[in-house]
Amino acid sequence: MFRRKEARLSGWGRLSVPGREVRSEDLASVTEGAVLTRGLGRSYGDSALPPPGVREVAGSALADRILAFDPATGLLLAEAGLSLAELHRLLLSRGWSVPVSPGTRFVTLGGMVAADVHGKNHHRDGTIGRHVTRLLVRLASGELVECSRDEEPELFRATIGGMGLTGHVLEVELRMARIPSPWILAESFPVPDVAAFVEALKASGPDWPFTVGWIDCLHRGGRRSGLGRGVLHRGRWARSEEAAAAGRRPGGGGAPAPGRGLSVPFVLPGWVLNPWSVRAFNALYYRRFAGATAERPRRAVVGAEPFFYPLDAIRHWNRLYGPRGFTQYQCVLPAAAEGGPAAAAGRFLELLSRSRAASFLCVIKDCGPEGEGVLSFPRPGISIAVDLPVRDGTQELVDALDRQVIAEGGRIYLAKDAFTRREHFQAMEGDRLADFARLRAKYDPEGRLASAQSVRLLGDPRTRWEPRRSARDLPAAS
Repeated sequence: MFRRKEARLSGWGRLSVPGREVRSEDLASVTEGAVLTRGLGRSYGDSALPPPGVREVAGSALADRILAFDPATGLLLAEAGLSLAELHRLLLSRGWSVPVSPGTRFVTLGGMVAADVHGKNHHRDGTIGRHVTRLLVRLASGELVECSRDEEPELFRATIGGMGLTGHVLEVELRMARIPSPWILAESFPVPDVAAFVEALKASGPDWPFTVGWIDCLHRGGRRSGLGRGVLHRGRWARSEEAAAAGRRPGGGGAPAPGRGLSVPFVLPGWVLNPWSVRAFNALYYRRFAGATAERPRRAVVGAEPFFYPLDAIRHWNRLYGPRGFTQYQCVLPAAAEGGPAAAAGRFLELLSRSRAASFLCVIKDCGPEGEGVLSFPRPGISIAVDLPVRDGTQELVDALDRQVIAEGGRIYLAKDAFTRREHFQAMEGDRLADFARLRAKYDPEGRLASAQSVRLLGDPRTRWEPRRSARDLPAAS
């Protein structure tokens, strides 16, 4: 039977609207007439929230079966509601991993495709869209369409990174990555400033498929370090003999058990995160790696979970940001920016530092070639992501960051955005946005698919959507 979750729908940043999900194991039925499909709600902003005037969206979480898997080739076919956590639980110890992983395992395959997620290995392996071979999509008309690079290729590239606005993703076929063990050989060392950071990321890339840096965005410089100091983490899948030497079981059944972790029991007061508390946290974290260098890094064999998803160890960590929640500003600064990516990253961090925005999470990553999705986020250059507690001046700060990103020729990541204005988004996207609008009109001519984000960024009408068929009238799932 259908199960309805009443009350409000929210993103992970705690932005919420009145509404509910209608869930069923039969995703094909529950999406009929729906304006949007929602996964596990880990988009930070309003991309998985319904547009104004609509109170009901389809939920995919119950449609979570693996439909086929070929252990000879790694080709997986699964329903869109299958979570990354469940996929790794089933296959990681058997020698298979998703080829691209975002920063949390609490996402669905459908959501990963809709956002065309990227990970620490974008410089090597691109976005998840590169590894997707086929999609089953329900169009706004109700038609079920299979699409791939050879069949309905325009729908395929518009749906990858299309934020659910071209159709409801029902099934995903992708090629998994063969891994030698379920463990990660990881190295970490401090980096004194942003120029050194970009250099270290580029130098590490050829030998290390996974690279990411944490930046102390409140540190403005000192005797031994400058703007953009931080810690670089890099890793690769450990070989079985490396895992065994570290006391880790290399074969089947040796996958790290999911951590129980800590939990933030309630929403903290808004004043807890402030420049002083965050500065203290950042200084302590940076000093943890004192003494390590790029030549003599801190090295360990660790589980995939703490390496890829460190914040997942703290349940409800979004409560740390207080009752107003937070937003993440994530942008890519292109390699072609004036002075190169290091100079562009320095200018961005200087603006962020002047704002005194308190954040203990600022991440820098190296980006490779642009994805094939029409609105896919990454492009060659440097990605910076910073968590910002929502305050009275947050809109003005995002406006300033957007203007800087536009000047650099960069763009923002839709899965994280909650504040960018329509005119700024149009300035970032240009011809890509016109191409996306053309394809939306082709596959959804009546404009039935929408989200709160599409109203804000694309100018979708606010009051045009009425589900043509109520989910209450749908048959019960068999």
